[in-house]
Amino acid sequence: MNQRQTMLGGSILGLLGVALGAFGAHALKGLLMENGRMETYELAVRYQFYHAITLLTLGSLPEKFGSSMLRWASLFIFIGVLLFSGSLYGFALTNVTGFALVTPLGGIMLLIGWGALTYSLLSKKHSP
Repeated sequence: MNQRQTMLGGSILGLLGVALGAFGAHALKGLLMENGRMETYELAVRYQFYHAITLLTLGSLPEKFGSSMLRWASLFIFIGVLLFSGSLYGFALTNVTGFALVTPLGGIMLLIGWGALTYSLLSKKHSP
């Protein structure tokens, strides 16, 4: 993902995080309580927000740490959020365990993204 796409992805995830968090706390609360999945839903929102902020931060790094690895980090983190939080939303709303089977794949994508970021920061000389 390029710088603009990374920041756009972060802002969209943030926007949807606010909307889904509010929707879950109000309109979906009864369903989530009935399914016993309020904590699952809240975890999905929390991770979505953490990584929205991460993507916004990554979008500001190319000038200082110009690296194609940052693009890969952004892509893996974005896809990881879609899979991780998306599967948790699906699981919380439907109680269909098939959704929960996707969650670890999202977690792996997030780990790869964080690993790519770490590699990028350690491997490049940067300006002060």
